[in-house]
Amino acid sequence: MASTSRTPAPEPTLYIDGKWTHAKAGHTRPIINPYDNSTICVIDEAGSEDALAAIHSAVDFFRTSDWPHQTCTERTPLLTRVAELLQRDKEILAEIETKDTGKTLEESRVDVDDVTNVFRFYAQEANKLDTPKRIVSDVIPDTVESTTSHVPVGVCVLIAPWNYPLLQICWKVAPALATGNAVIIKPSEVTPLSTVHFVKLLVEAGAPVGSVQLLTAGGAGVGPTLTEHPDVDLVSFTGGLDTGRRIIASCAGTVKRCTVELGGKNPNVVFGDCDLDWAIDTVVTAVFLHSGQVCSSGARLIVEESIADRLVAGVVERAKRIQMGNGMDAASETGPLVSAAHLAKVEAYVQLGVQEGAKLMCGGARPDAKAHPELAKGFFFCPTVLDHCHRDMRIVQEETFGPILTVERFKDGDEAHAVRLANDTKYGLAGGVQSANVERARRVAKQLRHGTVWVNTYGSYTPAAEWGGFGMSGNGRELGSKGLDEYIETKHQWVETNAAKPGWFKGQGKLLQPAQPAQPAKAKL
Repeated sequence: MASTSRTPAPEPTLYIDGKWTHAKAGHTRPIINPYDNSTICVIDEAGSEDALAAIHSAVDFFRTSDWPHQTCTERTPLLTRVAELLQRDKEILAEIETKDTGKTLEESRVDVDDVTNVFRFYAQEANKLDTPKRIVSDVIPDTVESTTSHVPVGVCVLIAPWNYPLLQICWKVAPALATGNAVIIKPSEVTPLSTVHFVKLLVEAGAPVGSVQLLTAGGAGVGPTLTEHPDVDLVSFTGGLDTGRRIIASCAGTVKRCTVELGGKNPNVVFGDCDLDWAIDTVVTAVFLHSGQVCSSGARLIVEESIADRLVAGVVERAKRIQMGNGMDAASETGPLVSAAHLAKVEAYVQLGVQEGAKLMCGGARPDAKAHPELAKGFFFCPTVLDHCHRDMRIVQEETFGPILTVERFKDGDEAHAVRLANDTKYGLAGGVQSANVERARRVAKQLRHGTVWVNTYGSYTPAAEWGGFGMSGNGRELGSKGLDEYIETKHQWVETNAAKPGWFKGQGKLLQPAQPAQPAKAKL
């Protein structure tokens, strides 16, 4: 990862209390283009002093403004306007995202369309929260109006990962603002640039001063301040398992709400009755899109023995011909890994897999510099297939987050065996089942312990359906109607329309005479 310095940032990238500002300590960070290791720009590196200023602004806004007391219907026109601006700046955002992450321009355009749909969805869905729910029960008197309503949680810290920076932050911001919260946005320090532009669009759309704060920074610099502060009411984090564990622990001290999505090690189960060419294409797309830097990537191929050798051979042949290159080049099918550090991590995982006994079928190294000089400066890693894997291998158990496919086999016709393999993971984010027998595919999919399961496809999603995982993939849900639940509290109101005296204490008892108090012992309170 790039180190920080005091090289001045040309433009301020912190947005605090309605103003664009530089980091108080003067620290900055270069942002690197993973295609050629060049510096795109220099941005501000926030510290704890900046984080405290953002918290104080958000708290003051939430406690004194009318924003949290408005209806969702009054707030959601902001979301509609943001959606319009996202489409207006689609090409600008796509180019920023591609240079920052290395993904192809086409992928980045899809991301902008997807987040536009997220804002449009919540602009409609959130309005359903406005009507209080009347509670009717035989034990509630006729003179009582008992209702539940929804109120915002408060100040929400939203932390996004580096692989889908625009997409993941919008999954959080849209429902958080629709429900009346104040948000503090912390993008990954590796890929923050599309988020900076996105916050400019929020401001242009009319987000109230104080409702949105932006901190560009590494987690170590601002993370503890944000997650431990007693005036922060919620932390929503998407990222790695180890960081997620630390965030959960740091939130525990103030018993604040904490939701985390921590990735996965996702199975893609393929039965022998599939059309071979179709299955090859589906498997390759599931694992090698965005060079495997996808939390829901189909990184574990679990294939029926009868088709295994032919399917693996086809996947290997296709993987060898994936066109790697600059994401800005329309001919590129996939780009580099995000950083030198991540490249080294992926290399180490492949070496480990081979040491554990997996058979390297293709890839496993950086592209040859002499054969591919245009890739020599970037963080490229060849699509890799490791065959004859089993569950005792770390390469099968741990999330590699790179272009690595591991292959496991299940016995012909043994659905139970396939299910056992697919569910034998500490994660549970996503998975796929591919079969010409749709009823069998549905039957197997129903048994998988994963938050999203695709049948005869892989990777599609809709803003209207919840996203999240089981097990160590995290807790809570984003998207769908449940995505709003993370950002609201349910409040019960009991109104007596025909008030009468409670009459519990009648005032007719003998007058109490307290004893002279003794010198109390010091008690620990």
